[in-house]
Amino acid sequence: MKVDDETLEAMKVHARETYPDECCGWLVGLPGGDTRVVRMRNYQDQAHADDPERFPRTARTAYYPHPTDLLAATELVDSPGHCLLAMYHSHPDHDAYFSEEDLAQATPFGEPTYPEALQIVVSVYDGEVRDVKAFAWSADSAGYEGCAVGPEADPGP
Repeated sequence: MKVDDETLEAMKVHARETYPDECCGWLVGLPGGDTRVVRMRNYQDQAHADDPERFPRTARTAYYPHPTDLLAATELVDSPGHCLLAMYHSHPDHDAYFSEEDLAQATPFGEPTYPEALQIVVSVYDGEVRDVKAFAWSADSAGYEGCAVGPEADPGP
């Protein structure tokens, strides 16, 4: 997926600012071809405090988009001419890989909720971004596979 330097940097800044907790957000395609980075607050700590059995992890190792932020992002994506390009989150003090937890969140019913949207993971160690990787759903393999992301990447279909 072709992502311009400004969008890529916005995700990295978000990951650095929320470190040592995970960040989360969406990349939304706008009419005319621009991309908007939609940050969401990580509600995981509050969810964990309210229901630790259902949400055993804290924001240090998991994310749960704030319900108000998620609703606003969904309404934006549902606006005429808008589309969801990607979902992103960070892995504090871990590499940029698509974890089993990431897969479970992306496929709550065995298939992705948004199969066209990439999943982007930002690796951040000690407050510094080390890597950004993207993963695309493959119907053939029924799983997520690594793909290029950045200014030089193939723009895709």
